Amino acid sequence: MSDLSHAGSLFVIVAPSGAGKTSLVRALLERQPRLVLSVSFTTRAPRPGERDGVDYFFVTPEQFEAHRAAGAFFEWAQVHGNGYATSRAWIEEQVRAGHDIVLEIDWQGAVQVFQVFRDAVGIFIAPPSLAALEERLTRRGQDSPAVIAQRVSAARVEMREAGRFQHVIINQDFASALGQLDAIVEAARTRYAQQRARDPEFFASLGVGSTQD
Repeated sequence: MSDLSHAGSLFVIVAPSGAGKTSLVRALLERQPRLVLSVSFTTRAPRPGERDGVDYFFVTPEQFEAHRAAGAFFEWAQVHGNGYATSRAWIEEQVRAGHDIVLEIDWQGAVQVFQVFRDAVGIFIAPPSLAALEERLTRRGQDSPAVIAQRVSAARVEMREAGRFQHVIINQDFASALGQLDAIVEAARTRYAQQRARDPEFFASLGVGSTQD
């Protein structure tokens, strides 16, 4: 599958740890019930409140490697010493059905997605500054000072990759960032390929082909 020539759209959302991606995506899903969140595989341990099969599919490193070797992953990456990946079969099934899919992944995985799906919508969520990011991570209280320092260092590298994405949202004010994310989703649904796949009879009645005249 080399393109998203279907009614659905694939939204690839990337952010440094602590930039607010998860909270924004959760709020977006409440606003946009038609969106389907892809559940990733990971080798990291569950955080408090996370559920297997809902937040992630939690697997051992051995299970992860077996899936990867079998070609079961659409994309995969090692992040902070843990494996993350997306099911190839699930993504292809959802896209063919015309569903709008959200992928919350690392930028390395996003590069793999863009190579396969040229029509994917890339969205990078950035913190207002590295200092603000460090403060958020500290306030979250889930990581040690050493881990926080590692994540801030990684964020500095990750933010240099923002140019790979069509859209960049600076999450300084949550409501504003959510509004921008919501607007991107709505705009993507009006793209020609998605509209034509959604309502082929309308375009056929106009004698319109598969590309714009």
